[in-house]
Amino acid sequence: MRVSKVAPEDLRCLVLNADYQPLSYYPLSTWPWQEAIKAVFLERVDVVSEYETAIRSPSFAMRAPSVVALRDFVTQDRPPAFTRFNVFLRDGFQCQYCGSKQLDMLTFDHVVPRSRGGRTTWENIVAACAPCNLKKGGRTPEQARMPMRRAALRPTVHQLQGQGRRFPPKYLHESWLDYLYWDVELEP
Repeated sequence: MRVSKVAPEDLRCLVLNADYQPLSYYPLSTWPWQEAIKAVFLERVDVVSEYETAIRSPSFAMRAPSVVALRDFVTQDRPPAFTRFNVFLRDGFQCQYCGSKQLDMLTFDHVVPRSRGGRTTWENIVAACAPCNLKKGGRTPEQARMPMRRAALRPTVHQLQGQGRRFPPKYLHESWLDYLYWDVELEP
């Protein structure tokens, strides 16, 4: 992972909840500098850290926020949306049959095929590489002799956030590092 200096045209601001934890790890909760400054003026956030770059208007100047914290806590107890991306995130972006991590080959598979009454739900969809999906065909994993690496379950928001920590973004500003925790070693 590379910690980068920010380009002036792309000043992103890390958004923390009122407990100083990121609202989201994957995708990482960030705002463009314009949104961050608007939230500062509306008194919805506290500035935690700033860039050296100043934002100027004819009558005002302030340093661009690099980290802000919401003043009001946003609860994270809502169930996660059932989307292709969230299924892939839950399954660690790998095939649940062979373990392949080839993103360009990743599809999703109905554990119990739709032709056999299987539904499109958290509990019946898993990430699968195209070759395994074809090999399994219209059979169950048991019939195809393709055991799953883990059961398909409905994740909580906290479980998806935990999974997201395993996949750090390509860009991190130095001022964000005290608030982000990934299971990888940071480069100097």
